Amino acid sequence: MNPEVKQEDTATVKKESTTPQGTERTKARKVYVPAVDILETDTSLLLIAEMPGVDEHGVDITIEKNILTIKGAVFDPVPEGYQLAYGEYGVGDYERSFTLTNEIDRDNVQATIKHGLLKLTLPKVKQHATRKVAVTVG
Repeated sequence: MNPEVKQEDTATVKKESTTPQGTERTKARKVYVPAVDILETDTSLLLIAEMPGVDEHGVDITIEKNILTIKGAVFDPVPEGYQLAYGEYGVGDYERSFTLTNEIDRDNVQATIKHGLLKLTLPKVKQHATRKVAVTVG
């Protein structure tokens, strides 16, 4: 295992999101912080967020200034024809924000979701080769 990789034990514990002081949510529903892995290559970052119960219709991804926000809404977690008799799994929506650096190409971000696993590809801005600028008299 790479000793530089930081891993936290988040197995089975869902952390509820907090609201900034002085604000309130518009929906009376729990909001959780999704667990996210961030992977990096020379050309991009890959964010993988766990949002069980969220499909392509419930995902909202925004980039405003340098803040990337992912939100996931869970619609009707109980299958049709059933009613919840006992529940241990906390059902709620998901929300998490990240500060982006200037090396991310905001115009070419791509996202996919399958089985509650959101994958965001954040390409890095292509670096221009360093060149020498000639100086003339005049």
